[in-house]
Amino acid sequence: MNEPSYPLHLQRLVEEYLESLDFGADRRAARLVEAMRYSLLAGGKRIRPVLTLAVADSRGVEPATVLPTAAALELIHTYSLIHDDLPSIDDDDLRRGRPTCHVVYGEDVAILAGDGLFSEAFHLVLDQQRADSGALLAVVAEIARATGVGGMVGGQFMDVAGLAADHDDLRVMHALKTGRLIEAAIVAGALLSGAREDREPSAGAAEVAAYRAFATELGVLFQIVDDILDETGDAAVLGKTAGKDRTQAKATYVALFGLDEARRLAEETHGRALDALRALPGDTAVLVQIADYILRRRH
Repeated sequence: MNEPSYPLHLQRLVEEYLESLDFGADRRAARLVEAMRYSLLAGGKRIRPVLTLAVADSRGVEPATVLPTAAALELIHTYSLIHDDLPSIDDDDLRRGRPTCHVVYGEDVAILAGDGLFSEAFHLVLDQQRADSGALLAVVAEIARATGVGGMVGGQFMDVAGLAADHDDLRVMHALKTGRLIEAAIVAGALLSGAREDREPSAGAAEVAAYRAFATELGVLFQIVDDILDETGDAAVLGKTAGKDRTQAKATYVALFGLDEARRLAEETHGRALDALRALPGDTAVLVQIADYILRRRH
């Protein structure tokens, strides 16, 4: 089966921007910066920043104008991968087709590389993103919520603590661990291109809620497919260790429902994501393309 289509023009924008980043460290921190760049520039589809660019583009805003925030989300995603791969968490030695950060640089440097990327992400948004102050504050708050206890870190805790005992737990865990950063990427693109999210009910708040509805289904879809690929994929294609979830007896959609049902759930979730897209303004063709890619991806 051929690789599903993907918005490569947006991916290239992200790659070029990431490559250009200068963390400006003292020469004595050169090895730390090297470790940060080693993981950051290891490739991948850059789905989160591409989503930010695609949302802005769908709303008639030049994608390049939201690159600082889009790139910041990739810095945060990379930090999470570095820490997830550590021996104390997932103990993985392969990521994106090459040795993980701690294998190359040691656990101490890898931990600091992740910490550095997380901090630099906020610096990037606050220093480089040009936007109305209200929109910028909303974006920073969104990213902070998505990465804390009520988001990525909380979901990772549920994973390592083995707290996903049933379907509801599993959906919550992945909504936090994986879905919230995807949601932040989509919402950030909307906020930076004019959508408003007020505390009181308004057209703007309803508009952002529609983006959240799409993001929720897309995040679940991403994780179901990830679980399927862990079970069926080839490490040479995945770029990471296959079968790790089963080896570690982790709760996954495949473990709870079986492979066939997981595939059915993926199709069902993809359908709901496309339904949610119909409520969004502008030309959402690229967002449809990304949803289709996530369903059909092989790595």
